[in-house]
Amino acid sequence: MQPFTHLDGKAAPLAIANLDTDQIIPKQFLKTVEREGLAKGLFYDLRFDGEGKERPDFVLNQAAYQGASVLIAGDNFGCGSSREHAPWALLDFGVRCVIAPSFADIFYNNCFNNGLLPLTLPEAQVRELMDEAKGGNHIFSVDLESQTVVSPSGKTFAFEIDPGRKEKLLKGLDAVGETLVHAGEIGLFEERRKLAQPWLERRP
Repeated sequence: MQPFTHLDGKAAPLAIANLDTDQIIPKQFLKTVEREGLAKGLFYDLRFDGEGKERPDFVLNQAAYQGASVLIAGDNFGCGSSREHAPWALLDFGVRCVIAPSFADIFYNNCFNNGLLPLTLPEAQVRELMDEAKGGNHIFSVDLESQTVVSPSGKTFAFEIDPGRKEKLLKGLDAVGETLVHAGEIGLFEERRKLAQPWLERRP
């Protein structure tokens, strides 16, 4: 998993509350377990009309927001089903951080397991950031170590995060990676068990 330490990038405002995982990545794109190639399905019904043509009024279709790596979203982002494809699609599209007043619990957990930073701020502060994001050609800075977001105007917003989750993101550790940190100790335990309880190694 790619570590998250510091991010400088454009931010796209998406002021939609209760944006669910089926809107983030519709069900027809869930036929794969590959994490690449999902960007085409991200916000599909919001990005495209019934004929597959881009909707010019959708923020991520606008030239000013091309390449945005930060998404500033509405309350309860990622509600609905528990599909892990949602953070996969965001990452494949190039989004590394989502800022919102709140997130659905399962989506929030899935983000940390995949290297995407879900960052919560009070609703008034999120609105401030959305206002500054208008126009798109501005750089926002997100620093996980100092737990701050710096807006294009230079205003600093502090955010809270669980220390354990912060440490894993900084080191790029998912659940498997966190276990493999202790690979030496696990191997030693297994060797000692073989000596103390050799019958456990017997195969029928």
